[in-house]
Amino acid sequence: MRQNPSFAMTDAAELRRVIDDNPWMTLVSQTPDGLVASHYAVLLDEDRDDLTIVGHVGKPDDAIHGLGERDLLVVVQGPHGYISPGWYGDVPSVPTWNFVSVHLSGIPEILSPEENLRVLDRLVARFESALPQPRLMWQAPNDEEYVRRLERGTVGFRLTPTKVVAKRKLSQNKSDEVVDTIIAELEAGASPYADPRLSAEMRRAHDAIRAARGGPSTGGVAS
Repeated sequence: MRQNPSFAMTDAAELRRVIDDNPWMTLVSQTPDGLVASHYAVLLDEDRDDLTIVGHVGKPDDAIHGLGERDLLVVVQGPHGYISPGWYGDVPSVPTWNFVSVHLSGIPEILSPEENLRVLDRLVARFESALPQPRLMWQAPNDEEYVRRLERGTVGFRLTPTKVVAKRKLSQNKSDEVVDTIIAELEAGASPYADPRLSAEMRRAHDAIRAARGGPSTGGVAS
């Protein structure tokens, strides 16, 4: 389905936020044997302020993708969910799906073993830090031999995208009243389609739209 151009996202800070908030990504390559896809956690490069990302793949996925030799498409899938036509009121309507996505593509750079170790360390720290008793990569009972053997089974990469396609379809074509109803339904909890992450994205997008035209906000706090 063709997307409305107004749904495109171009603000670098917003793109970085979406990338940082949604680290589980899909890696896609066109190979001589056809399309291949893998799924890995990927992070923004902490040494850059652009859309450069770093990550790793397990062997032999590096060979399967031809990592470093051809274009790699990285798909960042943000919050998404079903929107019922019943939330639009008593008007002719059909269901839709709201979503936020970012596509980053380019030829990645292969990291050295030491660079890859730093990325692996960051990945573990990123997700373990949310736990009351984090188990970091270099922490016992892991020892250096174990960690370096782990690294040798992976290939790290850095991708500075040469093409970025980002979209945010969040009911921008609906009235403020309908948008507020959709947000309420997504936050209600009673609906099987309730999703506070998606409602937060809608609040963020529509608060910006309303602020641009001098109107009131959606009445909530986007997280």
